[in-house]
Amino acid sequence: MLEINERAQRLLKKLVETYIRDGQPVGSRTLARNSGLDLSPATVRNIMIDLEELGMVISPHTSAGRIPTAKAYRLFVDALVKVQPLPEKEVRHFKNQLDTSGGRGDLLDSASALLSDITRMAGIVMVPRPDIIVLRQIEFLPLSDDNRVLVIVVVNEREVQNRIITTARRYSPAELQQAANYLTAMFAGKDLYTIRNAVLSEMKAAKDEINSVMQSAITMADQVFSDSPTGEPGYVLAGQTNLMDFTELSNLEKLRQLFDAFNKKNDILHLLDQCLRAESTQVFIGGESGYKALEECSVVTAPYMIEGRLVGVLGVIGPTRMAYERVIPIVDVTAKLLSAALTQRP
Repeated sequence: MLEINERAQRLLKKLVETYIRDGQPVGSRTLARNSGLDLSPATVRNIMIDLEELGMVISPHTSAGRIPTAKAYRLFVDALVKVQPLPEKEVRHFKNQLDTSGGRGDLLDSASALLSDITRMAGIVMVPRPDIIVLRQIEFLPLSDDNRVLVIVVVNEREVQNRIITTARRYSPAELQQAANYLTAMFAGKDLYTIRNAVLSEMKAAKDEINSVMQSAITMADQVFSDSPTGEPGYVLAGQTNLMDFTELSNLEKLRQLFDAFNKKNDILHLLDQCLRAESTQVFIGGESGYKALEECSVVTAPYMIEGRLVGVLGVIGPTRMAYERVIPIVDVTAKLLSAALTQRP
């Protein structure tokens, strides 16, 4: 933790709590009056200057008060606030709100909607990862005189999946065989979700760094492994329009980027997959997610299980100015309730 004395920590905690509640810059006079410390506004101003130099607060306008930065929220979540479990009465209310009468998909929809309704932000639930599908072999066969190619994928032990892709140009049988050999050698024995991420990484490589056979193979693989049947999980999202109600997210360009990310799914799925590997509650604040569309957002997630097996994560996406002290236990409890409901299903 940064070297900030106890007095400065208490002021920063009060500033964060006040800004989360009111959404307005907090002035030194207000902090001096409400901090519970016997400090003059001038002393508070000096402490705020120190915190500003540490990157904890900023002044949006010359004469305005200050607002917390992502750095301040991180310190707040990690060290300044104590997250308390939800009261049992509230947990029972959440349990009653979770609709367990339909199928698994309905249950995931209900959990997403529950998170959204309670927090007034966007609720997201990752679809349970399917059983691991492992690639054994891949073949490419030309279909006719046009650019269509039949793809034969052998997975797990003997399961065969076929699909047709359209390539940018015609490939000779020898070229297709070379591409298939390359992909089989490179990815055999790996699960399809891992392959999908590897293909995306390879696509970002400079074209002059890989030869034409590898480039053709990766380009075709991008089509083969781009859809959810290859093992890439999806997610259900509810309440994304709630985000339009927050002033800090009301910029049209920011909203466009955010909703575009929701629609394309890849970046959000990659973030959720990182959360799944962590196997615990995660809080990404602002740029910590690594995605431009989420720079003004925070993401709080928790894993859920089926019969003790980790299968997915759920969470809330909202502005960095969210009530972390409340949102974190809500996400945690919802994950536990969903785990129990999924495990009890026949």
